[in-house]
Amino acid sequence: MSLRLHSTLTGRTEPVAADVDGVIGIYACGPTVYSRIHIGNARPFVVFSVLKRYIERRGQRARLVINVTDVNDKIYDAARAEGIPSIELAERCTRQYIEDTDLLGLGRPDAEPLVTDSMDEIVALIADLVERGLAYEAGGDVYFRVRGFADYGCLSGRRLDDMPDTDPGDLKDDPLDFALWKGLKEGEDAWWDSPWGPGRPGWHIECSAMAEKELGMGFSVHGGGIDLVFPHHENEIAQSEGAHGTPFARIWMHNEMLELSDSKMSKSIGNIALLADVVGQWGADTVIAYFMQSHYRSRLPFSDERMRDAEAACRRVRNAIRALDRALAEPGDTIDVELATAAAAARERFIAAMDDDFGTPGAMAAVFDLVRAINQALERGRLPEGQVQEIRLDLAALLDMLGLSGLASPGDDEVPDAVRALVDDRQRARADRDFARADEIRDAILALGFELRDGPDGPEVIPAS
Repeated sequence: MSLRLHSTLTGRTEPVAADVDGVIGIYACGPTVYSRIHIGNARPFVVFSVLKRYIERRGQRARLVINVTDVNDKIYDAARAEGIPSIELAERCTRQYIEDTDLLGLGRPDAEPLVTDSMDEIVALIADLVERGLAYEAGGDVYFRVRGFADYGCLSGRRLDDMPDTDPGDLKDDPLDFALWKGLKEGEDAWWDSPWGPGRPGWHIECSAMAEKELGMGFSVHGGGIDLVFPHHENEIAQSEGAHGTPFARIWMHNEMLELSDSKMSKSIGNIALLADVVGQWGADTVIAYFMQSHYRSRLPFSDERMRDAEAACRRVRNAIRALDRALAEPGDTIDVELATAAAAARERFIAAMDDDFGTPGAMAAVFDLVRAINQALERGRLPEGQVQEIRLDLAALLDMLGLSGLASPGDDEVPDAVRALVDDRQRARADRDFARADEIRDAILALGFELRDGPDGPEVIPAS
């Protein structure tokens, strides 16, 4: 693999290497399940699912782990508001999370550990930290001793003296210390036994334990949203490396947030668009294309305009696939050398972009370079059947690596065959420089209720407004 990713830990792009078992291990922090997920929550799911897909399509084994946090203060609060047990709410919201992300068609991660299934590992890790003097019990709670870990702040770049108290508690030795185990409080209906009394884990220790359980120490890539750098991922490093004395993950990869106007999309603010609603309105391919057209480390506005742009991009690709399929019905006998050259160049640019910090915008641009070359070649004349099939496979392979394989199987054409036939006639008229005939055909297409737009990626047919 020549893939390099930007690591928040070093501030540089670093080569991605397999773990000792020959697999590239990827852990991404998943949702806290107290309500349905919104489109912003879906960004890390899409980014890391497509990252795994790209690695595997390049011939390297990968293992993706995305956890589910099903024990949390927010779950207790939401369940109390509904008047149901917190476990019942978490189970329902976990099912909804899986249903909603399944709509994207990207498959499931290799493992999706639940906090409630990982208590033995969590308790064991906390006990190890207590034994090493990096954690202490205080009134049924257990806290991590931040100043006992010399490298604390290595990920976020924060100085100890400038750090806030992220986990208030009256019995802490130091305001910077954070909870590993929280003793049972009034109103909490789900709890587990531990050496320190009944309770449940703190948020940060959960991911340390689940990542180690699924991938071991020193795995390839740890990811999540940029908002998790501090304190969550900072604390994960302190816990795991404090317990074992070896690196936790080699690369720390963080995606930026989605935003509406000038604010981050957030459930607490209420400016959310549920993933299921967005997929229902725009379709899975459009949603994935929306994410892929922007770099994962770029702040990404969410708007109807952005979604319409992604929808138009998908339509251009589908139109090119359909044009290739129609070309199989009337093959020629002369290979188009320009198209063959353009296809090879597009793949080279695609791989170069993806290998350079998962540069999906450059990869998408390479796809449209190929789409443009296909349309230009079809304007020049008929292609041999073998070349059409090869070019179609080339385009389908690039789409598959981006999680857009659905575009290569467009299904029933929303534009009638009669209109498509007129489009092909017009393309031939333009190739023959019979522009008067081409204009007549455009008018005939409009009379059938469709508008023809010429663009750099070829003609686009849409219902007339």
